[in-house]
Amino acid sequence: MYTEHMIHCPLDKPPTGGPTKDEVLAIAMHKLDLKPADIFADIGCGTGKVTLTAAPLVSHVHAMDIREEAYRWTCEELRKSGFANVTPHFGNAVSILSSLDNIDKAFVGGSKNLSDIITQLAHLTVKTIVITAVLLETLNIAISTLQEYDMFHEVTLVQVSKSMPLAGGFMLKPLDPVFIITGGCS
Repeated sequence: MYTEHMIHCPLDKPPTGGPTKDEVLAIAMHKLDLKPADIFADIGCGTGKVTLTAAPLVSHVHAMDIREEAYRWTCEELRKSGFANVTPHFGNAVSILSSLDNIDKAFVGGSKNLSDIITQLAHLTVKTIVITAVLLETLNIAISTLQEYDMFHEVTLVQVSKSMPLAGGFMLKPLDPVFIITGGCS
């Protein structure tokens, strides 16, 4: 559980697996279509980048991660940002979600227990769910579980390349492709 001691003992480097690339985040945020009255969940909050992007756009954010280093990093980023409308949660997302009454929109950046997370989001009748994945197995779990609850909308494959210097010129170096899976309750 969160303690003041944890927030004031920052980590030397961000947790692995992030942050969400700017281009992927831009598309995910567009698909989420966040509104000022929305209650938003950032599941697998990692570095807190999605949380910090969403916080000024919504009523409240629940940022959660099962990894202590990710939770601590996000808490430190929140302390620096000054956002008062974010509740950080440390622990299993399924348990955390089961303790909440209302979530309007959700971003899932972590894939641990993905099927159970989607099931809990279905029980909360979340309007929009955006899941990012790099593994084909994660894509398969996301699609099949969303279909099970008649919540699947679409998959978008994002492939981004960025310039980098090479031999006095520039080349494009590809980043890992990312699947953006969208679903939700009608």
